[in-house]
Amino acid sequence: MRSKKTAVGSIALLALLLIVPQGNLSAAPKVIDLKFATYLPGPHGTTKACEQFIADLEEQTHGQVKVQFFPGGSLAKAPSMIKAIETGIVDIGLSHISYTPGRFPVTEVCELPIGYPTGWVANIAMNDFYDKYKPKEWDSVVPLWFHANSPSILASTKPIRTMDDFKGQIIRAPGRMADVITALGGTPAPTPIVETYDAIAKGVIHGVFVGMEGVRAFKFGEVTPYVTNSWNVGPSYPFYVAMNKRKYEKLPADVKAVFDRLCGEYKEKFALVWNASDFPGEAFGKQKGVEFIELSQAEFDRWITAVEPVFDAYVKSMVDKGFKEDEVKSWIAFLKTRKTELLEQQKALHIKSTQGPDEVRE
Repeated sequence: MRSKKTAVGSIALLALLLIVPQGNLSAAPKVIDLKFATYLPGPHGTTKACEQFIADLEEQTHGQVKVQFFPGGSLAKAPSMIKAIETGIVDIGLSHISYTPGRFPVTEVCELPIGYPTGWVANIAMNDFYDKYKPKEWDSVVPLWFHANSPSILASTKPIRTMDDFKGQIIRAPGRMADVITALGGTPAPTPIVETYDAIAKGVIHGVFVGMEGVRAFKFGEVTPYVTNSWNVGPSYPFYVAMNKRKYEKLPADVKAVFDRLCGEYKEKFALVWNASDFPGEAFGKQKGVEFIELSQAEFDRWITAVEPVFDAYVKSMVDKGFKEDEVKSWIAFLKTRKTELLEQQKALHIKSTQGPDEVRE
């Protein structure tokens, strides 16, 4: 009788053990839910790259991290993205600094007319700048990686072959890029990118200063019959992918390790995405009959000289903010030196581009 009772008791105990969780030994890791937002539309190349990042993150954390994705400004618009990240409305967000002028004054050095020859060079240079200087203006969030469109070209309703052609032209150019258009003789307009097509079509503005990919991504090739290759003074927008600081710091060590590794990989992946996005942009323009204009060497040099005051104005503005003049000039020198070094690397890697010296153009 006793053995029968003991057997019954053992079965009951076993059943209880199977029902009641035994602390950390049997409990599954808690799922970490994140919200990732970008203002760029679903078809955009970087949006597709974000989706791949999410897929990699979920797979490599074995489902411990689950990410809801909100493209096209459905959760946060470009100008409000950084605030949304800081407050936790968004856990991870993508935007660029020209939508919040003055918010990232040190990083604004990256959008000066450095003369980035290609998108790949601009992307790597901006990440290198952050890694070297770690501007405190980013301390409220965790930058995951930086990226940049290819050097801005001029897509316009009339041909721009010389600086004289800028007279009377209103060109979409926000942030520091507006200073470049002013220096060249045009009138800048900080029109939101999603409103630019209609503004050009209606004659409100006459062109846009944007990476070559914009000719296709925003269909500018339909309303601008001319594209001037202006990489010699074409700045690149400093984009960022950043994360809410509290959310990042609460990540388990193993998940954080996956984050850090993937972010390192996506610095390079985004550089290649932006660089490659120029080719369909150029192809779309040719399909629409767009004339692509190359500057003469004399005009090329003239433009470079014309934008020098843009650097001087930036240095002065930063000195007025309390930075040392030599320090600010060292940032500019670093970027100019790094662009030259990176161009040689790009040639060695045989990465093609639509802009820059002939050696790396398709």
